[in-house]
Amino acid sequence: MTITETTSTEAVALPAVRPYQHYVYAYPHKTAYRPLSREHASLRALWADEPKTALSLYFHIPFCEVRCGFCNLFTRIGAPDGLTTAYLDALERQAAAVREALGDGARFANAAFGGGTPTFLEAAELERLCDLAERGLGADLTAIPLSVEASPATATADRLTVLAARGTTRLSLGVQSFVDAEARTAVRPQRRADVEAALARIRDSGIPVLNIDLIYGIGGQTEESWRRSLDAALAWRPEELYLYPLYVRPLTGLGRHRGPALGDAEWDEQRLRLYRHGRDHLLAHGYAQVSMRMFRRADAPTTGGEDYACQTDGMIGLGCGARSYTSGLHYSFDYAVDMHRIRGIIDDYTARTAEDFRHADFGWEMNEEESRRRHLLQSLLQAEGMPVADYRARFGTAPGDDFAAELDRFGDRGWLDDSAAPERLRLSPEGLAHSDALGPELFSAAVRERMAAYELK
Repeated sequence: MTITETTSTEAVALPAVRPYQHYVYAYPHKTAYRPLSREHASLRALWADEPKTALSLYFHIPFCEVRCGFCNLFTRIGAPDGLTTAYLDALERQAAAVREALGDGARFANAAFGGGTPTFLEAAELERLCDLAERGLGADLTAIPLSVEASPATATADRLTVLAARGTTRLSLGVQSFVDAEARTAVRPQRRADVEAALARIRDSGIPVLNIDLIYGIGGQTEESWRRSLDAALAWRPEELYLYPLYVRPLTGLGRHRGPALGDAEWDEQRLRLYRHGRDHLLAHGYAQVSMRMFRRADAPTTGGEDYACQTDGMIGLGCGARSYTSGLHYSFDYAVDMHRIRGIIDDYTARTAEDFRHADFGWEMNEEESRRRHLLQSLLQAEGMPVADYRARFGTAPGDDFAAELDRFGDRGWLDDSAAPERLRLSPEGLAHSDALGPELFSAAVRERMAAYELK
């Protein structure tokens, strides 16, 4: 199909390509990871020759009070008595093993708590989590940027007080929609009044950067209802806004029971229309576009944590849903979407001994070709693009030498900004709009094969 969409600033005939294929937030995806032999995956050996003076720290908390209908993240609903304590105990054992593997001289430049919902933990448990970062791993949370994810129901005053006191510089709230009927359709039971109350508590906490997540493409959503959510978010003057397209994935609530399918042309048109409407609305209200999803208020304070995507080498992930990245290996624990499998993986994690944490379990070995692809992906999907000189300095070649066919194809589709060449490789507005189609086209054949062969669990 050819989709033609006209806005006040552009009139572009788009190529016949599905615009929503895969959200590329890390490369390669965990479904490409495979079991590693224990004797070849010692953490001490993996980190021995890695730079360790500016590491990123990530804690994964795999618990939520509800599981949204679109969610395919590694998380479970609720926690039986004692499970959060057992999980924190296991995190403590893992932290000790990681610190031993890193050795002296390791320093952290930023930190993030994600999930799941980190604020599922009670206030005292959040204190313990911060202690694990500081005392267990030596990260000074009050001196580095710290980003924390939360939900409206768990953004309580006592939890926010702990996070603010322990140095949180950014709080990301998953709202998704301010329209109650849309929230119910997305299987996210919440009332706007409760969301507004949570936002008031966050602003009262003094945490300097507020991010609000919104979703477009929900069944029944219109431009008018989408704008209502946008304006409700803008009323709080958040420093950041993320606009996510709805995906319906296998084994999720929407995937099992209802919702459009990937490749549905009408749904694709709806999401593209709502994306452009949201983008233009935020640009008109003084926000700068950072990527397809991320928008940042032009006058937002700088905290030093603007680059907290945690996609670069030197990433230390703790918890059974966390990834870690060295220059030669990306590794994690097992991955699943099915709730039964997730519960089993969490139970296995809490039963691990200190010795069990001294090696990597599942991973992907990075070679030169994959490093080039990852560098190009991470850079090109940002609105500012990639300085060609940076790529050449790292790899000794130009991106056009290594990815001529792909870049020619992107150019033919109008996805590249010709005005930035030859010094910078940058997407056009239409290229940014098609980030979820462009990104997967840069996956290697080996990664595609692994992902296709993965048994969804």
